[in-house]
Amino acid sequence: MLRKDINELLTQTGPGTPMGELFRQYWIPAMLAEELPENDSPPVRVKLLSERMLAFRDSEGRYGLIDEFCAHRGASLWFGRNEQAGLRCPYHGWKYDYTGQCIEVPSEADNSSFCQNVKLTAYPLVKIGDLLWTYMGDPAKQPPLPEFEFVHVPAEQTYTSKRWQQCNWMQAFEGGIDSSHVTFLHSGGLKTDPLFKGAKGNEYNMKDTKPFFEVADSEGGLFVGARRNAEEGTYYWRITPWVMPAFTMVPPRGDHPVHGHFWVPIDDENCWTYSFDYHPVRALTETERQAMIDGHGVHSKNIPGTYRPAANMDNDYLIDREAQKRGETYSGVAGIAMQDASLQESMGPIVDRSKERLVPADSGIIKARQKLRKAAVALRDEGVTPPGVDPEHHRVRSAAVVLPQAESFLDSCRDAVRATPGVPQSSV
Repeated sequence: MLRKDINELLTQTGPGTPMGELFRQYWIPAMLAEELPENDSPPVRVKLLSERMLAFRDSEGRYGLIDEFCAHRGASLWFGRNEQAGLRCPYHGWKYDYTGQCIEVPSEADNSSFCQNVKLTAYPLVKIGDLLWTYMGDPAKQPPLPEFEFVHVPAEQTYTSKRWQQCNWMQAFEGGIDSSHVTFLHSGGLKTDPLFKGAKGNEYNMKDTKPFFEVADSEGGLFVGARRNAEEGTYYWRITPWVMPAFTMVPPRGDHPVHGHFWVPIDDENCWTYSFDYHPVRALTETERQAMIDGHGVHSKNIPGTYRPAANMDNDYLIDREAQKRGETYSGVAGIAMQDASLQESMGPIVDRSKERLVPADSGIIKARQKLRKAAVALRDEGVTPPGVDPEHHRVRSAAVVLPQAESFLDSCRDAVRATPGVPQSSV
């Protein structure tokens, strides 16, 4: 159960809100790099944290993220001409560079200084890995660029996708640190999904449906340990890292690629789910990469030309009750990603957490809410920099290990949850 005012604090991310200002302390994914494939390619609408913007790549390859609307009379620059190192509004020809600076107003005299006083809101846009990242906070406090392992391994070792999720970021994110639902919701996928099946850890998942949770603080967020019974005298631990504000990793399975998510608010009722797979020490196989493209594992099969899943709330996620009866899927919805999204979206745009009845298995979610609330309030009231801003906090991994029952998961796995180049993931 959560008070209404706390729920609002956690879920509202527009300008001036405590959680919105928290997100603005970090570099966050703005879009996939594939959306701006070449210089002078068409501009792309981007809505983040309830701000409507436009992304473009100019003639010199520089990326810009600027206010969507022309400073003249408010026309959308999405209709503009991206040419000659700037974006020109087609209404009256006003032109802006990648920093949002107006560089030409055709109706003004050639020697006019009018342009110098016209500048749109703009944010930096930087390509790292498969993503374009932005920082929407105070330029004087801009942190160093992100150091998440999945964007720094060679291109042949990683794959990133994106999907629109029709709910608040918080209920999507909470699914990313909830390890107990895997045994039920994803039971079919553990047996058949090409990016999950065959791992020894799947057997432990299926045999022990009552995991014990232990949550430990980290410099950047939390480590959520889910403990299940393994062979006599041992436990199977699945360790999920969370880096504030919204980066999570799924514990690995065998030698399958490691995967995870970044949850980014579009507005208070929609978010982008960025899903990634990577292998720390080898290239993805053609079979693995094709499985990701086809929507297996944590990825979705999207409607061509969009980032909306083909299975969505308008078609009841293509639920197959016969497959559910046959035991092929637990919920009747196909695919790990859409099994999660269907239930998270079913809660409504913003779930009323005052009606919840939480249990010990929800301890990771409870502590994440507490940490987010504390950080947002400390930033608002005292200007305290939140955890996760420092790139050193990004160098984490998920892990799946079998340990003697007497050993602490965190003490035994400090190296396993550290992203070390050239070192394989710790996985069962």
